Amino acid sequence: MTLRHMEIFYALCQNDYNTTKAAHALNMTQPAVSLAVKELENYYNVTLFDRIGRKLVITQAGKRFEEYTKSIAGLFSDMEKEMKNWDKNGTIRVGATFTIGAKFLPFYAKAFMESYANTDVKGFCGPAYVLEKKLLDNELDFAFSEGMSSNPSIVSEPYMDDHLIAFAANDGRYSFGQKLSIEEFANSRFVLREADSGTRKVFDSACEKAGFSVEPVWESMSNTGIMSAVASGIGIGILPYRLATEKIECGAVVPLEVDGLDLTRKFYIIHHKDKKLSSAARYFIYLCNSKDFEVPENM
Repeated sequence: MTLRHMEIFYALCQNDYNTTKAAHALNMTQPAVSLAVKELENYYNVTLFDRIGRKLVITQAGKRFEEYTKSIAGLFSDMEKEMKNWDKNGTIRVGATFTIGAKFLPFYAKAFMESYANTDVKGFCGPAYVLEKKLLDNELDFAFSEGMSSNPSIVSEPYMDDHLIAFAANDGRYSFGQKLSIEEFANSRFVLREADSGTRKVFDSACEKAGFSVEPVWESMSNTGIMSAVASGIGIGILPYRLATEKIECGAVVPLEVDGLDLTRKFYIIHHKDKKLSSAARYFIYLCNSKDFEVPENM
């Protein structure tokens, strides 16, 4: 017994148990339909139809089998529709580092779902090294990261320019926009993200290029924790400028400039080099790359 046998039986039931009509609907010959029914009866050793003259009259066993075939045919139809439209009706799994996840990913997802209303977006926020592991284990389709991956199995595609900003407590020690020399800055106390974060890697790399290194007095995986620690006067903080804007505007902290320190960077979309991205995933990425698509500064 095959799925095709059930399809023929179901078509027969849908066409008033008339083999000629069923054959026409299935683009088959009438003898082929009759043969399929006979094979079903032999397989299950039951009578599905009584032959009364030239008519088929369904038996109790036939009615029960009809219930099964109706249910199975419905499931099969649903499967066909879902699998053939998986790109439009499936799920995409998106990851982001904490900074991008807090500031951008919800906005990206909202804009995407306006075009792909039937596609579910599952998001995950975590450190860059966790995102990379999930990409390698096929637990994410793609992710947004603040740094380029060094793993040869992961493709890194730049999609947005960004820059970090130095800021300090608004307690009179620094003025708004004060410019510090490299020497003054290097000898300061620092409140920084953890060593494996994208923000920290960019900052450490910028310091190395400028000829110095720093040892933070305070580290945190939380951007909010960094801003609170800086506002309390513990030290100078380094964060993406979009995250520090709110604290600067409310007067809790003041931005600083550092002569000779380049804190520009790029955000990256990363994915496994062998991953076949669905059309929905490709549209999500296209949307984020679009010059017409901008995230509001006041998010």
